[in-house]
Amino acid sequence: MDEVFKALADPSRRRLLDSLNRRNGQTLRELCAGLSMTRQAVSKHLAVLEAANLVTTMRRGREKLHHLNAVPINEIADRWIGAYDRERSRALSDLKNALEHTPMYDPAFVYAIRIKTTPERLWQALTDPAFTRRYWGMTLESDWRPGSPVIWRQDDVVIADPEQIVLEADPGRRLSYTWHTFTADWAKANDIDEPTRAALAAEPRSKVTFEIEPSGETVKLTVIHDGFAAGSTLRTMIENGWPELISGLKTLLETGEPL
Repeated sequence: MDEVFKALADPSRRRLLDSLNRRNGQTLRELCAGLSMTRQAVSKHLAVLEAANLVTTMRRGREKLHHLNAVPINEIADRWIGAYDRERSRALSDLKNALEHTPMYDPAFVYAIRIKTTPERLWQALTDPAFTRRYWGMTLESDWRPGSPVIWRQDDVVIADPEQIVLEADPGRRLSYTWHTFTADWAKANDIDEPTRAALAAEPRSKVTFEIEPSGETVKLTVIHDGFAAGSTLRTMIENGWPELISGLKTLLETGEPL
């Protein structure tokens, strides 16, 4: 939490967050274009924001794209604004409001977290049904080869579809697959009403990507869920779902017990 407050204390870093909130997934060059700072200074500010988990990065070819991660800001706002009337908390409220109500240019959801584990162990946690059952409450069954099906099982509900497939699989480094199918059985098992299920089913199929990077004694896991249409119902639903799920994964790997 101290790192987040430190990162937000600088007006230049707040401007960088504002810029990413207006248009997510910018390169360093694009971010520099809107600020009267040197490239080196912007890089240093971005490093502080990334260390505070307010910005996460992903590679697209030779380019590094920067994405806003609003979760730490929302966590601070939920923890402090309602309980205390402090000046820095009031300063956060406008930013929190903007993050919640200003539509992003790029609807991709990007979330990064550091876990005290190994790349091999994290890969196992993402692909082994015995692991996913403990923190996800369901199993994902596949041989994890590109093009292979991914079968979701939640108690007695089995979700399979020809378009539920593995897109990329580089053990210990990167995993990507298409999202599951919104069946009537899935909706019933998760208390989803029929109008919502129908809205979800009408959207284009999205995909999720896990990027795994060693980071000292920890491993950085970046979750990228994208492929949403404008005004996506699913995009709204996964906003809180992914942080909660990955927190459960982190707890399981670091303590041996799920949340």
